[in-house]
Amino acid sequence: MKFKPMYLLLSAALASLSLSALAFDSFTVRDIRVEGLQRTDAGTVFNYLGVKVGENFDDAKASQAIRSLFATGFFDDVRIEVDKDILVVTVDERPTISQININGAKLIEKDQIKKAFQGQNLADSQIFQQEALDAAINELKQQYYARGRYSVEIKATVTKLERNRVGIQVDISEGDVALIKGINFVGNTVYSDSELLRALGLTTSNWITWYTKTDQYSKQKFAADLEQIKSMYLDNGYIKFAIESTAVALSEDKTEMFLTVNINEGAQYKVGKVTLSSTLAEFQEPAKALLLLKTGQVYSREDTNKSGLAISNMLGNHGYAFANVNPLPEIDEESKTVNFTVMVDPGKKTNIRRINVYGNSLTRDEVIRRELRQMESAEYDLSKVKRSKERLQNLGYFSEVNIDTPIVPDAVDQVDMNVNVVEQKTGNFNFGVGYGQSEGVIFQVSVSQANFLGTGKRFSVDVNTSTASKVYSLSMRNPYATTDGVAFGWSLYQKNTDPNSVNLGDYSTDSKGLSLNFGMPTSDYNSLGLSLNYENLKIHANQNSPTYVNDYLSKYGAVSDTYSAVMSWASDSRDSATFPTKGWYRKINADVAIPPSELTYYKLSAQSQFFYSFNEKSPVTFVWNIEAGYGRGYGSGELPFYKNYFAGGVNSVRGYKSGSLGPRDNNGDSMGGQTRFVNNFELYSPLPNMKDDKTMRLSVFLDAGNVWGDGQVIDSTSLRYSTGAAFTWISPVGPIKLIYAYPLNAKPGDSKESFQFQLGQVF
Repeated sequence: MKFKPMYLLLSAALASLSLSALAFDSFTVRDIRVEGLQRTDAGTVFNYLGVKVGENFDDAKASQAIRSLFATGFFDDVRIEVDKDILVVTVDERPTISQININGAKLIEKDQIKKAFQGQNLADSQIFQQEALDAAINELKQQYYARGRYSVEIKATVTKLERNRVGIQVDISEGDVALIKGINFVGNTVYSDSELLRALGLTTSNWITWYTKTDQYSKQKFAADLEQIKSMYLDNGYIKFAIESTAVALSEDKTEMFLTVNINEGAQYKVGKVTLSSTLAEFQEPAKALLLLKTGQVYSREDTNKSGLAISNMLGNHGYAFANVNPLPEIDEESKTVNFTVMVDPGKKTNIRRINVYGNSLTRDEVIRRELRQMESAEYDLSKVKRSKERLQNLGYFSEVNIDTPIVPDAVDQVDMNVNVVEQKTGNFNFGVGYGQSEGVIFQVSVSQANFLGTGKRFSVDVNTSTASKVYSLSMRNPYATTDGVAFGWSLYQKNTDPNSVNLGDYSTDSKGLSLNFGMPTSDYNSLGLSLNYENLKIHANQNSPTYVNDYLSKYGAVSDTYSAVMSWASDSRDSATFPTKGWYRKINADVAIPPSELTYYKLSAQSQFFYSFNEKSPVTFVWNIEAGYGRGYGSGELPFYKNYFAGGVNSVRGYKSGSLGPRDNNGDSMGGQTRFVNNFELYSPLPNMKDDKTMRLSVFLDAGNVWGDGQVIDSTSLRYSTGAAFTWISPVGPIKLIYAYPLNAKPGDSKESFQFQLGQVF
């Protein structure tokens, strides 16, 4: 059989060439035959040919048909020939991928690499394309580069298999991380190199970078650092500051990096005339009061942005959801000043049309809505929207809370409030082991559900044991027992204590009790509490027990039933319960034994904690903690010795053994007292070169405190003082405290303890 060849194209590129030299006369296709197919359906070829039996066929249609068939990516070669008006299409199919093997990947998981390859059309059973493999390997290299592995080597081997298949093996040598060995600045005179380096997140290698990884280059982190440098200059009047260029150089072995930043500082500018223009006269003066831009001061971009945000928030609190505040600068080169015209357009007042809640697969709608301070059909109030988000975050039920207020279509004065939450697990089974110098080894087992069946109720079972005590408890609390937010809860417990194990008296106690507690919020930050308690206590003493214990037993007996009421007031405006940086925490308690108790006593206690950061960018936080307690009997009663106050140790006056301050018994053991005072001043800061780590802090402190018994003189001369440094780490296994303290005025008989530590949470 003799064929008349029309075209022979070996690649898709050739298919795009002009083929006029092979022109032939048009003819009518009598039949179409496809040869060389193994997997591809013949119908696919017919669809891309663009010609059917009975239609005319010429060189233009042939060229287009070959282009279309190559574009499918299914074929390595396509030939079109003619045999007596029969169109013969011969194809050479590309192989399919039998399997892809990844060897040597540790930093990136193999499954993650294969998933990325799929995005490049490279997976088992897919048609193999060399260009797709090349693109996938290049993208994988970029992933390693982003992780600082510039010496990575990736080799892809393609092996032909039977039945027109191929196997792909990717061998990866990840290499070493390229570490930053030098950061250089060129053109800086206002700030020294050391000042600029302190502003950066990236650093050269030092003693802590094995943990922080800040000596590993990242393009994204470097860009963020450059923006930080720019902010330093713009916040100090250098309005025309510019980063001229940056250079990133690799050593020959690609394991060391050198960064260079070329800057142009420009001149310093001050604020000139500031004019504020508002479309509503009623906001003219309030907006002026919020302006941080003052004539004669050095220009600061941060103050400019803060001024605009403060005015926008103020208007948002008055119902203007879409206020526009635009400070327009005008630079005077001669005087080196910047004049500002602050344009304030409140827009239209806005109401909330509807509140929509999304994402709560477990938590009931009413549990979320009762925390919201912004109401439906009410005027929009930005402060209430923000507070709603804070309250939802503080519940601990959600890993993420987002609130947005999109405008209602065709209603410019209305917005919807969309509350989007991401549920997180609120049930916990915890088993923990810790150690405290005063408590010894501590075991904890607890089962709790903070959001029982999505109702917001809390249920827990706890077992805590240490050398000095064993506690078993069962509790339930409903934070919204009434629609007004009155909380109700109960707890049952059994407790066994052995004070002798920590040198607090040779005796032991067994107790069990029941507590009913109520809580009522008086504002978003303040609350009142009432707890009604019953306790049955048995005291075990012996001939070696202190005199005061045996005297108490002879007067009141070894077994007592006590009913008490605990009234409390609390206020909490801290920005975090773990590592606060600003705000107050205050609490006042009154614990009173009530009829039909066999004992008559009362205890009053108060605590105040103040947190202050010197400015928003400062890593240093000042903390002032002050506590006071006073207890006595009333009527013919007295304060039971086991209700005494104690001081000394990790959580009060450091440098003295736990509970060791104050009066002592005839055996020389601490017996506590009826009056207590503790005062702590502390400065917290992150570890050097770890300013962004929120789990570790260093601190220096000054402590003062003591406890006093009946008849003792209470004055400042009897206080014990100490100073020292501490390290706190919220580690994956629980909180860790390491303390070195130096007692400043220890008296003979005081139990000093310079090094103190606590591992794990103590309950």
